[in-house]
Amino acid sequence: MTALAENIQAAEVRLPCTDLKEDLPFYTKTLGFRLDTIFPADDPAVAVLSGYGLRIRLERGAPEAPGTLRLLCRKPETVANGERILIAPNGTRIEIVDVNVPLEMPETKHAFVVRRLKDNTPWVIGRAGMHYRDLIPDRLGGSIIASHIRIPDAGPVPDMVHYHTVGFQLIFCYKGWVRLVYEDQGPSFILKAGDCVIQPPEIRHRVLESSEHLQVIEIGVPAEHVTTIEHEMDLPTSVLNPDKDFSGQTFCRHEVEKAVWAPWRLEGFEFRETGIGKATAG
Repeated sequence: MTALAENIQAAEVRLPCTDLKEDLPFYTKTLGFRLDTIFPADDPAVAVLSGYGLRIRLERGAPEAPGTLRLLCRKPETVANGERILIAPNGTRIEIVDVNVPLEMPETKHAFVVRRLKDNTPWVIGRAGMHYRDLIPDRLGGSIIASHIRIPDAGPVPDMVHYHTVGFQLIFCYKGWVRLVYEDQGPSFILKAGDCVIQPPEIRHRVLESSEHLQVIEIGVPAEHVTTIEHEMDLPTSVLNPDKDFSGQTFCRHEVEKAVWAPWRLEGFEFRETGIGKATAG
């Protein structure tokens, strides 16, 4: 536990109100929050409520805007008589939403796209300080994202254990090397130039360190997907389960040094079997 965590005992959001007599029944009865403190007794001006991991301070005359409060529900239709948007007496907008947002797979709008380094496409600093360059600007209708990712400097990467809610995700190492670790897949390993992995949906993983001038290509389906930080799991895990099922897929690591090349269906070309087809069930 950090010194801040030992010192700071609670956190609350302050919302303005004009009349607690109107606000309290709404927040406690309609939304189910618990009243913890109220003062002064003769003419209440402040009430502190708690619920669902949130602490709210309703304060008469507070200068802030009333804001928006989102309640993430397993069954939104059973809350507030099925209403999805409410306005509290103090003006706060209440949104009743589904906690499990379904993964939307947009229809692919096929196109032939070529992106070259000399096109001077801008690099954008993204998650964990990595540099991202978009390879498919229109995302083929939102169905896919392809990113050219680089880490200029060698050394540890300031990443955290996380996972992606995706339908498919592939990482191909183009230049340099990167050390990765994955849930239930044993100790960390180095992904070298020419190697690739697929990251099945919601497998916990972490980028540990990289070489200088690392470059990888990342392909994800759909284009927009959620990345969630995993606060409870440490990697590597004590379990080794290479066949673990992640939403119908398994982890796959392909090493170019172990590749077996064979003639392709078109004369003059060769191919290597990566195992991705089997790991994704086609």
